[in-house]
Amino acid sequence: MKLEYMMTRDFQQAKEKNLPFVIPVGTIEWHGSHCALGCDTMIANDLIEKLAEKKDIVVCPPVWYGVASYAVGGPENGTVNIDVDVFENYMYCILKSMLYGGCKKIYMVIQHQYEEENYMPMTLACAKAAKKLIMEYMEDKFGKGWWGSNSFSSYYDNLGSDSDFPFGMIKVIPALAKEVQHATGYDHAGKYESSVLMALDSEAVKLDRLPESDSWFTQSAYEANSELGQKMVDLALEDLYNKIK
Repeated sequence: MKLEYMMTRDFQQAKEKNLPFVIPVGTIEWHGSHCALGCDTMIANDLIEKLAEKKDIVVCPPVWYGVASYAVGGPENGTVNIDVDVFENYMYCILKSMLYGGCKKIYMVIQHQYEEENYMPMTLACAKAAKKLIMEYMEDKFGKGWWGSNSFSSYYDNLGSDSDFPFGMIKVIPALAKEVQHATGYDHAGKYESSVLMALDSEAVKLDRLPESDSWFTQSAYEANSELGQKMVDLALEDLYNKIK
């Protein structure tokens, strides 16, 4: 179920069922001479669309422009970088509309710069927007001192569980979890990311163009293959199925 195709009744029913609303968050960033600029967004979005075939979720439109940074290439290579503070506020506005609109299970799924699940600027921006919004929402709904009231005496009992309220309402999770990365491998536009993208969207990878760049991080992509990519996709989908409740 895609949010952009939903009508009012569909939207209300999704909220009544407490379905997860999942937002693929990505970038337009140079991924060598052989991978599409939208690689990060494509991986997150395609995985979520495949997950929707197995699980009742709402797939939200992807955020294509993100905090790419110019770490691997400047704008002359096609990278579009959004200032981290601007991006945080942008995501805050999206999440605020959804939360106040009644969506109580929101997931942001990210592929960009998520090695070992370390927080980098874009992931931090999403997490900060979520925490800031939840704090404001809770004070708005329950008043100042909400957490210290006896109504929240079970807070620590539910921490980290499926009923982790209120901070479980909005979560940031990786498209390829640390466990998936360890099971296969992980890189930027190399053997592993190229393989994943190849398995999800074969037209977005053109290995015959690899010789056009001698960048160190792309050299292992000569070993990329769809079989490896499919293994990574399967592992990622299993992980996402378990995490998105």
